[in-house]
Amino acid sequence: MFDYTHLTTSVRWAIGVIFGLLLMSELILTLVSHLISEKSLKEIRLRIRTWWVIAASLLGALIFSRVVSLVFFAFISFLALKEYLSMIPTRRADRRVIFWGYFAISVQYFWIYVDWYTMFLIFIPVYAFLFLPLRMVLIGETKDFLKAVSTLHWGLMMTVFALSHMAFLLNLDPGRNPAGQGAGLVLYLVLLTELNDIAQFIWGKLFGKHKVIPKVSPNKTVEGLLGGIATSMLLSWLMAPYLTPLQPHTAVLFGLAISLCGFFGDVSISAIKRDIGVKDSGNTLPGHGGVLDRLDSLTYTAPVFFHLLKYFYY
Repeated sequence: MFDYTHLTTSVRWAIGVIFGLLLMSELILTLVSHLISEKSLKEIRLRIRTWWVIAASLLGALIFSRVVSLVFFAFISFLALKEYLSMIPTRRADRRVIFWGYFAISVQYFWIYVDWYTMFLIFIPVYAFLFLPLRMVLIGETKDFLKAVSTLHWGLMMTVFALSHMAFLLNLDPGRNPAGQGAGLVLYLVLLTELNDIAQFIWGKLFGKHKVIPKVSPNKTVEGLLGGIATSMLLSWLMAPYLTPLQPHTAVLFGLAISLCGFFGDVSISAIKRDIGVKDSGNTLPGHGGVLDRLDSLTYTAPVFFHLLKYFYY
C-alpha cells in the first residue's frame, strides 16, 4: 500500500494539485472537443494519457520508500541511455564496452544509496571517463575510436550523471527544508522544468515571430523563450515556499536559471537529433516521442538546480 506518512503536508497538497490539473485538462478537452480536428484531438488526448502515466509513476515512486525512488530514477536513466545508444551509430566492437556503460548506472545510484557525495560527483566524470577508453583500447579497434569513446561518455554524462542529481535531492538534509524535504525538492524541479517547457511552447504558438536558433530548433522563438522565463519565475516564486527552502527573491532567480537551463537542455538534444536525422528520440511515450524527448530539459536543470541549492542552502 501507499504510505503518505513520510511526506509533508505541502507535498501531499502538491500531489493533489498535479492530479487535479490532469483532471481539469481532461474536462477542458471534453468541453472544446467539437472545436478541434479529429487528428489534433486524438494527439492531445494521447499526450494527456501519457502525462497520467508519467505523473503516476513519479509520484508513486516518491510515495513509496527512498529505495523504491532510487530504483525508479535508475530505471529512468537506463531507459534514457538505452534510447540514446539506439540513436547514435555504434561500432560492432563496442558492444562489450556498452555493457560497462549500463553497469555504471547501478554503481552511480549505489553511491546515492550510501550517500557518498564525493564518489557520486566523480565516478562518471573521472573513473568512467578513464575506464571506458581503456576497455576500448584493449579490444584493439582504432577506427573511429575518438568518436566512439566521446559519444558513449557524453551519453553517460547526460542520461546518468546529470539525471541522477534528481535522486540525490532525496539525500539532502530534511531539516533544512521542513516544508517539502527531499520529495518536495524533486517535485519542484520536475514541475518547474516541465511547466517551463509547456509555457515556452504556448507563448511561442501565441506570439512567436522571431526564431532563436532556427538551424537547431526552428520552432523555438524569442517570444516563447521570454514568455517561458517570465512564467517560470512567477511559478517558482509561488511554489518555492511550499516545497523548498528558497526565499522569495532567491526563488525568482532559481526560476530564471531553471527556465534558461531547460531551454539549453531541449536544444542540445534537438541538435543531436538533427545531426543523426531523426524527429524523435524514440516512441516509448505515446504522443511525446521518446524518454529523452521528455527528459531533455532535465539533463540541464537537474544538475544546475542541485548545485545551486547545495551551495546556497546545504
